[in-house]
Amino acid sequence: MSFLRRSNGADSSKTRVGDPNIEKDGAADDDKKKDQCKIPQRRNYGSKKWSCWDNCCWFIGFICSIWWFCLFLYNTMPDSIPQFVTMAITGPLPDPPGVKLRKEGLTANHPVVLVPGVVTGGLELWEGRHCAEGLLGKRLWGGSFGEFYKRPLCWLEHISLDNDTGFDPPGIRVRPVTGLVAADYFATGYFVWAVVIANLAHIGYEEKSLYMAAYDWRLSFQNTEIRDQSLTRIKSNIELLVATHGGKKVVVLPHSMGVQYFLHFMKWVETPAPRGGGGGPDWCAKHIKAIMNIGAPFLGSPKSIALHFSIEVRDIAALRAQAPGLLDKDVLGLQTFKHLMRMFRTWDATFSMIPKGGETIWGGLDWSPETETVNNSAKKGTDNSTRNTGGNGNICDTKGVNYGRLISFSKDWAETHSSKIERVDFKHVAKGDKLMNSSNCDIWLEYHEMGNRAIKAVADHKVYTAGSILDLLHYVAPKLMARGASHFSYGIADDLDDPKYDQYKYWSNPLETKLPNAPDMEIYSLYGVGLPTERGYIYKVAPPSDCSIPFQIDTSVDGDSEDSCLKGGVFSGDGDETVPIISAGFMCAKGWRGKTRFNPSGIRTYNREYKHAPPANLLEGRGTQSGSHVDLLGNFALIEDVLRVAAGATGEDIGGDRVYSDIFKWSERINIKL
Repeated sequence: MSFLRRSNGADSSKTRVGDPNIEKDGAADDDKKKDQCKIPQRRNYGSKKWSCWDNCCWFIGFICSIWWFCLFLYNTMPDSIPQFVTMAITGPLPDPPGVKLRKEGLTANHPVVLVPGVVTGGLELWEGRHCAEGLLGKRLWGGSFGEFYKRPLCWLEHISLDNDTGFDPPGIRVRPVTGLVAADYFATGYFVWAVVIANLAHIGYEEKSLYMAAYDWRLSFQNTEIRDQSLTRIKSNIELLVATHGGKKVVVLPHSMGVQYFLHFMKWVETPAPRGGGGGPDWCAKHIKAIMNIGAPFLGSPKSIALHFSIEVRDIAALRAQAPGLLDKDVLGLQTFKHLMRMFRTWDATFSMIPKGGETIWGGLDWSPETETVNNSAKKGTDNSTRNTGGNGNICDTKGVNYGRLISFSKDWAETHSSKIERVDFKHVAKGDKLMNSSNCDIWLEYHEMGNRAIKAVADHKVYTAGSILDLLHYVAPKLMARGASHFSYGIADDLDDPKYDQYKYWSNPLETKLPNAPDMEIYSLYGVGLPTERGYIYKVAPPSDCSIPFQIDTSVDGDSEDSCLKGGVFSGDGDETVPIISAGFMCAKGWRGKTRFNPSGIRTYNREYKHAPPANLLEGRGTQSGSHVDLLGNFALIEDVLRVAAGATGEDIGGDRVYSDIFKWSERINIKL
């Protein structure tokens, strides 16, 4: 303490009170000390470095925060705000067809039946394996598809059918969802029938006057009746609708494969029991006012060939090309292409989509209805092409295109005149030399039983038309096609009075069965035009590997010009991206037009085409003028036609035929006995 006092005293003796210099020095020292105290703090903060982990966490947190904030706004803001924003950007929105027609005084009249197509109807689980615990009564198909991501192999096992019986595997029961919710939306935010239903509601329809004819679209058409009595349910519900609406007949709206399913139904319902519904020869005449077929694959679709042959279509092939080998490899125990083909080939209903009518309808080696005659032997100096103008005036240049060649192995064989092609008869080539290490392959694919010699023979055949495509499928997948051939047929009947055509395998083929005796009924074909639609493919033999699918679309092949119909190994024609115009339009343009052997009572038929126009902006969603296969169900012009007919109008009242394509000219080139 004394030391401290002496020190303080010494210091104080040297300090003169009031000396300004000393005060300044003290203040400066204090400031200096403060600055010295601050400097280390700045250095500490500035020296801290962010790791990649910190950046990732902050980025994920930021994205999640924005996502939840937007989700909160979406669920809390009034419904009028998005509409207000859209109107501020695009201007006043047109009235939906239902609102427009209600202002005109149209009201609900005829009950309406909706028939969904392939894959658009929901499926739910009623019994499953141990791996599906907790999914009873939940959707396996449609909705969120959440279970696909959680347990993909289990999901694939349950969504596939038994390869021998065509029904559910033992211990599994998957059944169609019922009611309007079965196919209003395919997945969250992706409408199927929702827009049509909403517009029907605007003019007074409700659930008691609407019926969704849901069925298990995986099963063959006749098997839906054997397992679920789906055809009987449709018959009973239509009879109920007619009875509860004062005898007013129904208007039926089938879409996509539902068109073929309802063709099968019309033959079944009038066939005597037990083979059919026993409704009598005038059942359709008494109960159906009109059938408005939407996106109708009456005569099949080339897409189904590619799916059965290599589980590819244009988009999948392009994806495969961008990531070579990824989808073929065993990623996390899931060999994507192998399992997709395994699943798809168990769905018997898909056989109904294989092209019907052979070369008579789809063309031969050197001609097709869309291009008439192609003179490939004199390509240079001769322009014998036509412009496939269809719905938008410029689909592609058909110069040198042989649409009749559905599959070609190389671009050269797709273009060479038939007189210069020598083809191997693959059907007699034995399949003895199995691929190496094929014991682990799944027999569902059947490809591992072919061997290299058989694969080479398929490629050496070079070109396949609709007349030889069935032979090809029977050769590469005989077990698969044996089952398919027992349920569906693809020819043209010589004599429709032949008793063999009373068998159910012919009922969904409009070229092998008669329309019902219902002269007052009307049949419409409503389809989109103006979109590139798959019409033929160029294939290559894939590099050999264990359990591989040996054939692939050759995405490296393009046409010689920028607007060629050949891009990425796929020939495109006009249509709705899924169904070519020939398939959708021929029957109503010629096959059923007037009294023909396919339409003995002269049911009136109409072709109504909808020219595709893309959405004007992102706020328009999938567009109100789309001609795409599914988006067509949101096309305002189509919905207006449907509503007018449901309210009582006839085909003549809505203007009769409306076409933008050359469907009538193309149909005249098809030489078929009527």
